Amino acid sequence: MSVYFYGCVTLDGYLAGRDHNLDWLHESGTVEETDYEAFYREMDVTLMGRRTFQELEKAGNPAEYYPSTQNYVFTHQPLSREGFTAVCGDAAEFTEGLGPDRNIWVVGGNTLLSPLLDRDLVDRLILQVAPVLLGGGVPLFTQKEALRRFRLEEVRKYGQFAELRYGRT
Repeated sequence: MSVYFYGCVTLDGYLAGRDHNLDWLHESGTVEETDYEAFYREMDVTLMGRRTFQELEKAGNPAEYYPSTQNYVFTHQPLSREGFTAVCGDAAEFTEGLGPDRNIWVVGGNTLLSPLLDRDLVDRLILQVAPVLLGGGVPLFTQKEALRRFRLEEVRKYGQFAELRYGRT
């Protein structure tokens, strides 16, 4: 099992604005400017929180974005979208239960990423940095005050985005 976080943050480290919107991201560039397609082809499972899922719904049909993966949304509410399964409970235990030989993408957000980092389950961080300062919002990292080290493996440039690829040491 390999667990990836792949996502975009602002220069000041935010995943989303104060009201959880992603307008800043959509105004910064397009997915076609990145290696998203190649990355997605390697994934078997996506994990996301309810707020991330709701932002996807605002953009259209979420199944169009994730057609070939098993998709799980951490929520206490039922979902009525084909291709997505609602789950609740401990994110780390659920992730460990997905079994070996699976590439798992943590789509967002920090509430989901935090317990996985705390349990040392994240193998790769692929961060795209947009040239935007929000000054506040939803931060990417909120895990406990525990030291975690990753090693820089590669730096790429896609349009206005800088992509930093880290692996667990």
